[in-house]
This record gives sequence, C-alpha cells and structure tokens, in this order.
Amino acid sequence: MALLPFATCLLSLSCLAPAQPPASTLQLTSHDTADRIGSVVLTCDPTGGTHPKRGKACDVLEGVNGDFARIRGRHQACTLIYAPVDITVVGTWRGKPVSFRTTYANRCEAVRDSDDVFAF
Repeated sequence: MALLPFATCLLSLSCLAPAQPPASTLQLTSHDTADRIGSVVLTCDPTGGTHPKRGKACDVLEGVNGDFARIRGRHQACTLIYAPVDITVVGTWRGKPVSFRTTYANRCEAVRDSDDVFAF
C-alpha cells in the first residue's frame, strides 16, 4: 500500500521547516542588598523566554534597538528608600553582543526606569 505524499511527509518529518533561533537572546539578572537573586531569559523575534513581561520587554528594546542605556523610564513615584539593585544583562541583540550593567537605588526604580524590562 502506497502512502499519500502528506502521510510520507509526516512520517519522515521532511515537510517541517527548520527551526530558526531567536534573533535576540538575553540573560537578565538582578541582585539586591537582601541577597535575593533573580534571573530570566528574554528572547525576541520571536518573543519568548522566562521573562514575565516578555512582550512588553521586547517592545521596549525594539524601540531602542537593544541599547539598554537608551531606555526611557515611565512616570511613576517610587519611595526614597535606598536598597540598591544591581542589574546585569548579557547575550545578543540581533546577532550583536550585549553586555550591560547598572545599579538602581531600589527595585521600584529598576522597574520604572527600565519601563518593565527589569520587572522580574
């Protein structure tokens, strides 16, 4: 009994397109004065990873072409309590290496000033 072309394709997996890696893959890490460490993966094009606000984060980074230093924070009040949060980002943005490190006065400022990119 001859197999139909579609069935042959399914059995051999020859009809599946090769998987393309994401255009951008970033590891974002936060470390605060209470020794809490948070780490997420963010992929863009296509959007994915473990970042809880990955769609918004990719949109923000798209607007600044992956340049974390150019992110414009949103208007939001934060307390003046000093509890530093160190942020580190490594990976690639559209094939170009990314390495970014900064410190915010507290977690609220990290989230606000990154427009949710560091909301994890």
